Order: sequence, then structure tokens, then C-alpha cells
Amino acid sequence: MPAPADRSLAQWLDYLESIHPTAIDMGLERVESVAAALQLAFASSTVITVAGTNGKGTTCKFLEQAAILQGKTVAVYSSPHLLTYRERVRYNGELPSEAAFCEAFSCVEEARGGTTLTYFEFGTLAAMKMMMDWQVDVVILEVGLGGRLDATNIINPDIAVITTIDLDHQDWLGDTREKIAVEKAGILRPGIKAVIGERQPPSTLQEEVVRFQANAMWAERDFIVTEYHDAWDWQCEEVSLNALPKPAIPLQNAATALAVLHQLGWLPDAEDVARIIANTVMDGRRQQLNNAPRVVVDVGHNPQATRQMMTWLSEYQYDNLYIVAGMLKDKSIVETLAPFESLDATWLLAATSGPRGLSAEALQSGLPVRQRKHSQTFASVKEAYEFARSNCAQSDMIFVFGSFLTVADVLALHTDQ
Repeated sequence: MPAPADRSLAQWLDYLESIHPTAIDMGLERVESVAAALQLAFASSTVITVAGTNGKGTTCKFLEQAAILQGKTVAVYSSPHLLTYRERVRYNGELPSEAAFCEAFSCVEEARGGTTLTYFEFGTLAAMKMMMDWQVDVVILEVGLGGRLDATNIINPDIAVITTIDLDHQDWLGDTREKIAVEKAGILRPGIKAVIGERQPPSTLQEEVVRFQANAMWAERDFIVTEYHDAWDWQCEEVSLNALPKPAIPLQNAATALAVLHQLGWLPDAEDVARIIANTVMDGRRQQLNNAPRVVVDVGHNPQATRQMMTWLSEYQYDNLYIVAGMLKDKSIVETLAPFESLDATWLLAATSGPRGLSAEALQSGLPVRQRKHSQTFASVKEAYEFARSNCAQSDMIFVFGSFLTVADVLALHTDQ
């Protein structure tokens, strides 16, 4: 391995994977000590921390576009990435250079001394170093896992956002929505402004908001969405935004982001909101890659996400539906696949690789019984997807979902074309 100053981004990422014995090591003490050595601080920036089971990335993207439209400088940290590690940090909507990451990694390496850091922790500190050096007006931090013990939580936000609460990462966060809500609420601070996008919040989330005495706005209580066939209205306190265009991201995430802007005093008028909506698109989120046959990919991989998928899949017209799915073994497989029980589809189930990988046969056993007889297994996502492409007609639809890795494999195939 070359000296730190001479490493490429690929070499740095290989190094990051080698310096800690586990991928996840919950706790903030190690990260906080290195952050102190780096003198990380965002005193001149407005910091927005976004936690939640689903909708974090799209909510962050909406807020980023709103900041850019209003002439603010903005940096976003999010994870995981799809095709390049550079996706994890954005500066005014653009991806930093590989050299910028390498320089930040070198700073973290020097600051950490003998402190061990996971891949995610190291990358989080490097992202924060970059953001601090840019001296941006707005810093947006997407929580990687949970909230309370996530590396992003070493920074005190000016406003905390919780998008949704559902079962995911139960080995780390708890096996009920009530337990998971407490972990997500760990991003709160005493008296902080907050926005809760979850429309059916567990009682524990309400209790945590009260405990922190947070100034919170709640979905369906403080901000309300009225949806029409091709438009929607948003209302919060005395403010109404009417006849807004439907977004490419989930509607509730856009509504939550608008509540954040309202809390910060940055809410634009309906005309500018329409511009923000038009600019808010995310790779891997209900993304269409091809028209005939229609190919749509989505990174959703938990029960709440698949329930939403069933709703929007009904909006498409096709003769036959092929579903390419690949998931990780630490997900709630049965619960995630259960919403598809009534769907008329051919299932092409793929194995995923790596220490968290799940065999296609294990995924098949998690399918609703009615769907198993319409399923086949494949050794890889690529094989499953190529089978779908070779067997479907132009009037059919291929839907790919299950994890970021699954969607990334298909995106890579289209990028190479």
C-alpha cells in the first residue's frame, strides 16, 4: 500500500475496509475523539440531520435543491452509494473530485492515531472535514444507521428530521417500531426544532420528543397533504401551497422537506417549490432506465418500502411483469416480500455476494407461497436481469429492487451500454 499522500481513492477505500475488524461498531466515543483532533465544527452553517427508515436520501435531495435555488451554498453527506463512492458527498449538487476525498482521508488518518474506525466512520469524518473546509451555508447529514449511535450524531444539528419508522436493521436497532423509534430520536437535542414525517408515529417517538422538549412539527397534524390525480396541496399553519406538481420522489418526503423549510423560515412560494420539485430526482429511486420494455429500479428493501411499491406499481400499464430481486440476509425478508402476495408477476430471484449476501434459494423461501411457483433462482443479479431482458416483450415491464447492491448491478449494465 502506498504512503497516504500517494494513495488513489480506490486504494484508500481498500485500506478503510482493512483497519477495523467489523463493518459496524456502535458507539460514538472513538469518532468523537478523532473529530476533536480534526477540530470539526459547523458554527457558521445551518446543520440539518435526517434520520428515518425510508425517505432520507430523497428528503435530503429536496432540501439541497431548495438551498441551491435560494442562493445558499450547501453540502450533503449520504450513504450508501450506487456506482461511485464520490456520490456520498455533494457540494452545491456536484460530486467532489477523487483528489478531494484522498486529501480528506489523509487528514483523518493523521488525526486518528491509534484509534480504530470502521469504513463508515472514517468516511463520515472525511466528509465532515470536506464540508467544514468548504464553509457552506447549509450542511445536510443523512444518518446511516439508526440515529443515537450513528457517526453523524457527533454533530449537534439546528433541526432534526425523522422521515419514517419501520422494521430494518433489527439486529442493531431493535425488533419493534417502538424500539427503533427511540434510536431514530437520538438525533434530537433539548429544545431543538424537529420535523416528523412518519404519519403513524409509535408512542415512544412522541415520548422522546416530549422528553427533549423539541419544537416538533408532525405529519398529518401540523402539515397536511391533499392529493389529487395530477397535483397536490400542502398546508402548514397559516401557509398553503396549492396545485403543486407531483414529484418524482415519494410525496410524503417532499411534504416533510417543505415542513423543514417552513421551520427554518426558508419556505419559498409555490412557483419556486415547483422548480425544486422538478430538480429533485434520485438515481435508484423509482428510476426508469428503459421504455420498451419499461425498466424501473428502486432501492427499497423493507416492509414500508414494498407497501409503497405496491401502490405505485399499480400506476404502470404492462402486459407482463418481471421482478428481479436480490436482498441482504440481515433484512426482514418475509415481511418485506409479504405486500407482493396478490401481485401477478414472474419472480427472478438473485443471490447477493459478500458477508451480508443472501442466496437466491433463501430469498425464494421468503416469498409468499402464491408467488413461489412463479419464481426462478439465479446466481447473480446480472444473470437474473439478462434473463428478464431476453424473455420479455416490449409491452412488458421489468422491476428491479431489493438493495442498493442489486440496483447498482443493473445501473452498471445500463451505464456500460
